[in-house]
Amino acid sequence: MAEYEAVEIVIFKERQNRFIATCLKKGGEEITTHVKNTGRCKELLIPGVEVAVNFQDKPTRKTKYDLIAVKKKNSWFNIDSQLPNNLVEEGIKQNLIKFDILKGEKLTYKREYTYKDSRFDFLIETNLGERLLIEVKGMTLEDNRVGSFPDAPTLRGLKHVETLIDSKNDGYLRGVIFVAQFENIEFGTINHVMQPALNEAFKKGIDQGLDVQVYNTRVTPNLVEIDKKIPFKIEKG
Repeated sequence: MAEYEAVEIVIFKERQNRFIATCLKKGGEEITTHVKNTGRCKELLIPGVEVAVNFQDKPTRKTKYDLIAVKKKNSWFNIDSQLPNNLVEEGIKQNLIKFDILKGEKLTYKREYTYKDSRFDFLIETNLGERLLIEVKGMTLEDNRVGSFPDAPTLRGLKHVETLIDSKNDGYLRGVIFVAQFENIEFGTINHVMQPALNEAFKKGIDQGLDVQVYNTRVTPNLVEIDKKIPFKIEKG
């Protein structure tokens, strides 16, 4: 579970660039916020919507607020791109996130594990000598209760999947965890229209034993926690 302090509900005005957005407080005061997600989020960040901002009054910061969540219809979507890794780490520690491809018991895990020229979010090692590479991805794109990744083409994401596939040659087990940063989702998938190559890479990976999991989250303006495991479906094409 992740909890934010000093959260305020304001109105989104415009996004100046990938990192900065302008919002309006209820009294009309204009504030500059740091957007905690460099993705497009264009389906969420629409002028006039309610957003949650986290007050961060630190002298080293250029802005005093982080934009962390957006209200879409009647539901809150968290957009903090740093959050999924922290939630997954908590799930690994508490054995809430499990991997059927592992036969042994978890002994240790490491964050930010480097394999060749890629850095993966986690490495899990078991008492049987198994090594599981895990990449975590946040999912914020939703349409009719279907969650999709990505919301914009990601060469880095494609490279991660291709490297995961290749790591089988060095004896690694491989997994990808999608954290849907919203609650109402029936299943998760790859946005094959946005990035066909990524969809093909996932199909190849799954055929070679890649373990793909999706978890939804319960979200309020100041609180996010993993809810349950959700089905993952791939476009066969």
